[in-house]
Amino acid sequence: MAFNMDPAEHKAILESVKSLEPPIFCVKVTVKQAKGILGKDVSGFSDPYCMLGIESSRDSSPNSDKKQKQKAVVRNTLPEDQTHKTQVKVQTLNPVWNETFIMDVEDMDNARFQMDMWDSDDVESVRTKLGELTDLHGLKRIFKDARKDKGQDDFLGNVVLRLRDLKCREDRWYPLEPRTETYPDRGQCHLQFLLTHKKRATMLSRNPSYIVHRQLLQQFVRHEITCHQATGTTWDGEISPHGMTILYLHATQKDLSEFHQGLGQWLAYSKLYQSLEFSSSCLLHHMTSIEYLWVQGRLQDEQKNELAESFDSLLQYGLSLLGRYRIVFPLSESRSMERMQGLLRVLIQMCKTKAFRELCSSTPSLQDKVTEAIKTGTHEWFDLKRQHLQPMIQGYEENLKSLISLVVDVTVDLKSCQKMLNKHFINTIKVDVFSLTFQELEELVSEYLDCQLPPSNHSSRRQLSELLYQLYLTLRDLHNLQNFLPTRDSSLPLSNFHCKFADCLPSWLQKAYSTALERVQRAVRIDLLVPLSELQKHSASTVDLSTCFTQIGRTWQQLAWPDPEEAFMIMVKFTEDMCRIALMYCTMIKHRAEELSDTRDAGQAANKLCLVVNNIEQLRLVVRSLPEKLNWASLEEQTHEVISTGQFQHTLHDQLKNAVACLDREIRGVVQALAQKLDSGIARHLHSIADASDSQDPNDSIVPMMKFLESELQYMNQNLVQENFNCLLSLLWSHILTVISNLSSHITPSVRYYQRLHAALKNLESCFHAEGCGLSLEILHTATFITLEQDLGLCSSSTRELIGRYYQQKIQQQQGSTAEKYGAVTVKVIYRHSEQKLHVEILNAVNLLPLDSNGSSDPFIQLTLEPKHIFPAVELRSTETKKNELNPLYDEAFDFLVTPEQCAVPGACLLLTVFDYDAILSNELEGEAFLSLADVPGLKEETSDPVANIPQTRVALTHPKVNGDRILQLLDCRRSDREAAMFVKLRKQRARQSKESER
Repeated sequence: MAFNMDPAEHKAILESVKSLEPPIFCVKVTVKQAKGILGKDVSGFSDPYCMLGIESSRDSSPNSDKKQKQKAVVRNTLPEDQTHKTQVKVQTLNPVWNETFIMDVEDMDNARFQMDMWDSDDVESVRTKLGELTDLHGLKRIFKDARKDKGQDDFLGNVVLRLRDLKCREDRWYPLEPRTETYPDRGQCHLQFLLTHKKRATMLSRNPSYIVHRQLLQQFVRHEITCHQATGTTWDGEISPHGMTILYLHATQKDLSEFHQGLGQWLAYSKLYQSLEFSSSCLLHHMTSIEYLWVQGRLQDEQKNELAESFDSLLQYGLSLLGRYRIVFPLSESRSMERMQGLLRVLIQMCKTKAFRELCSSTPSLQDKVTEAIKTGTHEWFDLKRQHLQPMIQGYEENLKSLISLVVDVTVDLKSCQKMLNKHFINTIKVDVFSLTFQELEELVSEYLDCQLPPSNHSSRRQLSELLYQLYLTLRDLHNLQNFLPTRDSSLPLSNFHCKFADCLPSWLQKAYSTALERVQRAVRIDLLVPLSELQKHSASTVDLSTCFTQIGRTWQQLAWPDPEEAFMIMVKFTEDMCRIALMYCTMIKHRAEELSDTRDAGQAANKLCLVVNNIEQLRLVVRSLPEKLNWASLEEQTHEVISTGQFQHTLHDQLKNAVACLDREIRGVVQALAQKLDSGIARHLHSIADASDSQDPNDSIVPMMKFLESELQYMNQNLVQENFNCLLSLLWSHILTVISNLSSHITPSVRYYQRLHAALKNLESCFHAEGCGLSLEILHTATFITLEQDLGLCSSSTRELIGRYYQQKIQQQQGSTAEKYGAVTVKVIYRHSEQKLHVEILNAVNLLPLDSNGSSDPFIQLTLEPKHIFPAVELRSTETKKNELNPLYDEAFDFLVTPEQCAVPGACLLLTVFDYDAILSNELEGEAFLSLADVPGLKEETSDPVANIPQTRVALTHPKVNGDRILQLLDCRRSDREAAMFVKLRKQRARQSKESER
């Protein structure tokens, strides 16, 4: 089957062969070594040699075999010209010969191989033998030698084998047989047999044996591959047992050396590999065989040329495959990488072999050849792609579409090369195929780009703006692959490709803006102003708006404009467009709310306004996140050499800040409109409470107002963010206080009237505070609120409570003040629980005002614990006066005996007042500072840290204002209260000393 021959033809050839002259059979015998033979000399060793030959005896009876085994020896049975003899190995029991003899065989069926082993015995003197005598057995050997003829060799054993019982190739140990029963164990001899023939009168016999062997192997390989292809499987390189038997017999009969067999196999497989598909591991195996047995001198010139030609042919074939790797090894096939790696390994190993280096020494390095092949293949692939994508109708539009497709294909090819191919090439052959193909393809694309783009001043570029943008993005994607190069090269052909599209930038930016605006307008038109979900209180249009902003940001990322100054201007344009769209959205969504609102349903209109507030609030969050989403920090770093920090801040950040401020105003405006819709209802209920009968229970008139507020505020509380809801409450609260203040001018007040209004005010306060979830008490308890309570005659705030609030207010102002306009004081404060003492260290004062005529001051610091009603027993303390100092160093310590409970009272503080000492007139005020005692270290828990480890506190000095403090105004109204009058007098005195009074 392997030879594709019909039975009739096979029979005719067989008959023809039978009629030919029979071959001359030969036996190739190698006498390798022996072990454990008898020692025949006086020394206990022997001097063994072998005699061997072929006996062609037709007597095959059993008795004849036995007789021959016992008495016949080679020297007595075979003619001398048919006898072969090995060398004599002196004084050994384990001789090694490794000698080969070839003997003709006339009658294969009856011929026998016979080998005798003898101990060579040269004539020696008795004195010499006595000198070698070592034991009694040696003496016996001397007497035995004396009885035999001089120079007679001793028999050591023999091996007799029928040739018909041997295999074609036999290699084994044989026992040495005795001629008598004396010493039956005579050791073993290692023999190798190979049955061959000398000649055969056929056409093939005229060719060298290894060529015939190669032709047989090629035929069997073709047959195996054909069979596997028919079954859809891949051949693994194994030949069928029948084929291997034929090859084995042929190599044996022709006495082919292992090297020549390997040579024939290499020539066969390397040639077939170029036309048939099979595993490259077969080539590696035979290449290894040649490398292992390579000796150049054993080959004739014809064989050398043939082997060198096979090397060159396979190398050229492999390089052609690597040049066309995109087609030959497509990534869509799972075995492509395996096949390509196999080919690379074959080429690498072949070029490393001694045979290749000696026969093909003038060949350039494999890396250079592979590099050149890949370059050539890349150019051919690009030309094929370009021709395939060439449009039928020539025009700028068609050419641009073709160019875009070509650049996309090139980019995909390079990405695949970088991800999958490059590591295999680098690991196997040390060739960076990605860098190689990237540079070649970028140059080819650049050249083709120049002839396909319309000129910059051509009228068609405006109509082709969208296609040019797609082309720009594909080129950007291609050029960005330079990031995978080992080193960045600024001179790449496409390094400045963006310059070819500079004139298209305005139309691209305008297109991005108009597309985003149209999408926002469409989103607002279809927005029904209903919440997206329970967790998302804004409506659907904000989602589209955020998507539009995201798309603009994606456009900015896609552009990635390399020129820093132009990139900055693009970002300015994008930011301006997004801020403009945001403000236009506010107008559109408010109009949409008016369209959807029913004028007869105030509640439904208020709900729509709530959604408008939430939408604008969501938009504000998106706008504020633009610096992070657009990565302004990276842009500022990129442009720092051409755009100053101040210009960047003024142009971008200030523009964004103004947009956010506009959105804040829009939110406040909508919240104010929402508050106005509730104002009329609240005012109506308050008038109803004021006009109620004095005989009516005050709570009966208040309940309707509270139900109205709860129903209206509940929805808004659930749907507005806390900040905007608090803003709404603040507007409503201010309106309520105004309404209550104006009610008394319309009616004649009575005691019950004041009681009703005060009860309404307290209920409203509780409602708006909402147990801490609404407005804080600080916001609710404004001067207007306190004045109303006082006007209503039921003021619940005592003088001491108002004084405490005053100091709380001062502490808050102190904590929020960072400017040191009047200087600062550095102190250390700690509370010691074990001593029940407040420890204060005054370290220094800095940057004081020069109050004396000499341009300096004489400062000292006065320490008091306030308010006085909390610390009645604590006396005023003062530091030393420092003469002519504006930065005095004090380093003085003071202890105040107070309890932790006193320090924890709201408003409790350490008042530091700095004066300029004046011996004649009154001391002048440098400034004052309020330090809260509630935050002093050690107050809440005992601390073991010494004062040296307590951090220093630096507090800025402030000056009291003359007018404008509402709490002082309230206290000033309580003229009959001596404590209030004394407090107001002291603070007014300080205010008169203040520099603020001079303004």
